[in-house]
Amino acid sequence: MTHSSPLPMPRQVAFWVILTIGLILLVWLLRGMLLPFVLGMSIAYVCDPFADRLEALRVPRWGASLLVLGLVVGAATLVLVLVAPVIVDQIAELAQQAPHYIDYLRHKLLPRLTRFATQVGGPGEVADMRNAVSSYAGDISGWVLSFLGKVLNGGLAVANIVYVMALTPLVAFYFLRDWDLMVAKIDSWMPRRHIGVIRYLAHEINDILAGFIRGQATVCLIFAIYYSAALSTAGLNFAIIIGIGAGILTFIPYLGAITGLVASLVVAFIQFNDYTRIGIVAVVYLAGHLVEANIVTPLLVGGRVKLHPVWIIFALAAGGALFGLTGVLLAVPAAAVIGVLIRFLIKQYLDSGFYDNNITPLPLVDPSEL
Repeated sequence: MTHSSPLPMPRQVAFWVILTIGLILLVWLLRGMLLPFVLGMSIAYVCDPFADRLEALRVPRWGASLLVLGLVVGAATLVLVLVAPVIVDQIAELAQQAPHYIDYLRHKLLPRLTRFATQVGGPGEVADMRNAVSSYAGDISGWVLSFLGKVLNGGLAVANIVYVMALTPLVAFYFLRDWDLMVAKIDSWMPRRHIGVIRYLAHEINDILAGFIRGQATVCLIFAIYYSAALSTAGLNFAIIIGIGAGILTFIPYLGAITGLVASLVVAFIQFNDYTRIGIVAVVYLAGHLVEANIVTPLLVGGRVKLHPVWIIFALAAGGALFGLTGVLLAVPAAAVIGVLIRFLIKQYLDSGFYDNNITPLPLVDPSEL
């Protein structure tokens, strides 16, 4: 039996480039219906180690998958039953209070900022700031009310939510049941000549994703509970939706704490006349951020995530702009793959003949001598 010769290097590069472009184009064309499939695959990836442990205890793979997903769906359903009514009530209340908040910002907070700007800057800057706030306050109010109206009354949005919630568990089950088989099949398709390098890169990518997705998901859950409970104890309005939002955004470096802090302080300044209670709200976020950054994230995520915070933020912004919510979910895996490939290519370059520390560099030539 004869084997065909491997493709020349330029044709190999062209093949992988065309394949990558084709996958990106396919995701862009199908971005409107891929969300439950991406969510299902993500859930299967997170739950695969638990299904493997049950399988090692002689539980059939389908049974292990059903048991793990049953626990996940049951826990999610319990949380929705307990928390969803509170969230809906707070969103409805926020929709009613939005004009009041905008009016407060325009007539009370703006004069304070004006007095501060008068002390720091000149009258020209104060006039520009006043004109900007006056011109955009109405637009912001209209946008907030429109957005909340769509959230509460959007029939299409409700239909999409039902579609995602109904299809995601089913997709997750089949992905989780066949996860090891799919990995083995994809491995069998890889070129045998480079299988060692491919497996090494796949291990690096999996290590980063496991550290980020599984570890960071736990961090987000912990701080969504912490911020919601702490702000509710402090008596802040909309504590649940602010706390959950800040907890979810924790996976974006610094953005979760900053967004939650700003939103909480705005609500606190409007709600409370006591600076002590406003200070308590600030302390809640300061303590949460310090514990998250110095204890929880290093403990649960560790040093395996070799992704720079700026690279993560850029990837999330680019994925959201190109593919919407589906792109946001795919952004971190794509960033991990690109990061691993770039580090591998840099290592290959440093080990190649193009870069050699043992070669004496050529002496610099004065341009005037040319």
